[in-house]
Amino acid sequence: MGREAEAVKYRGRRRWNGSWGKVWWDNELLFEIQKFEAKVTADREDVFISISKDSKIVSLTGELSFTIKSVVNRNINKYLEAWKQGLDPRGTFIGLIDDPDAVDGQKERCSIDNVWFNDLILMSFEKGKVVEKEFTAGFTPEDASFIETIGA
Repeated sequence: MGREAEAVKYRGRRRWNGSWGKVWWDNELLFEIQKFEAKVTADREDVFISISKDSKIVSLTGELSFTIKSVVNRNINKYLEAWKQGLDPRGTFIGLIDDPDAVDGQKERCSIDNVWFNDLILMSFEKGKVVEKEFTAGFTPEDASFIETIGA
């Protein structure tokens, strides 16, 4: 395919629209999802070679955050009760981008297992505003994988 044909294939309408993103928490669709992010960070240690500073990956850190427009309590009470008993429950999240205008109808899906919460928003509101709750969590990067990816 030539450069001109390639450019036509990737017009502006082909950019992903987050409105088509979906998230499942322990196999339950979060229909009120507003925002979702999962990332892996390389933790590095400095390595010196002569006078130059390089680095070496020594571990990986998984971080997950999401915001919901509150409708139901979800699993918050289950996690709170487990914490109060000294337990550390773990969950599974699956994120999907399925924009119908994506090139060749492709989609991207990622599975993240062994997810733990750093905090639980029990209640939060502001007068005159739709109630939102933002959560932060961690996961082991070895327990994350792409189920589907968008190729060229």
